[in-house]
Amino acid sequence: MEALHDLDPHWAWLAIGLILAAAEMAVPGVFLIWLAGAALITGVLAWLLPIGLPLQIVIFAVLAIVAVFLGRNYLRANPVVEADPKMNRRGARLVGETAVVTQAIVGGSGRVHHGDSEWLARGPDTAPGTRVRIAGSDGVVLLVEPLD
Repeated sequence: MEALHDLDPHWAWLAIGLILAAAEMAVPGVFLIWLAGAALITGVLAWLLPIGLPLQIVIFAVLAIVAVFLGRNYLRANPVVEADPKMNRRGARLVGETAVVTQAIVGGSGRVHHGDSEWLARGPDTAPGTRVRIAGSDGVVLLVEPLD
């Protein structure tokens, strides 16, 4: 029990900060990083200044609240832009390309072939074998229109 009593609390704060930073990398949500920063700063302050554990906890709490508030405001003013907004929206990536009707589009629905896939399609009545332009998508259904 004496070994725990002799342990400087700044090591605990630094370890908590690193664990929170690692958790942010494993499960990104842009929240734990602010708590990690507060813990790391608290650890450095506890290392440099002779402050007791109760004051360290208060410092951590205040830094965490300030960091989350400032971080939230910063991210609201400077949103993170996706490198490829259509990355997980395959239907949106196909807009403007052509497809071939495989099952007649009757009453607004049918099937089209594009690349190596066959898709459900909605659009004007069209006979099989006709080439159509992909105008958009609605979930897994391609919205098609006749070629001009």
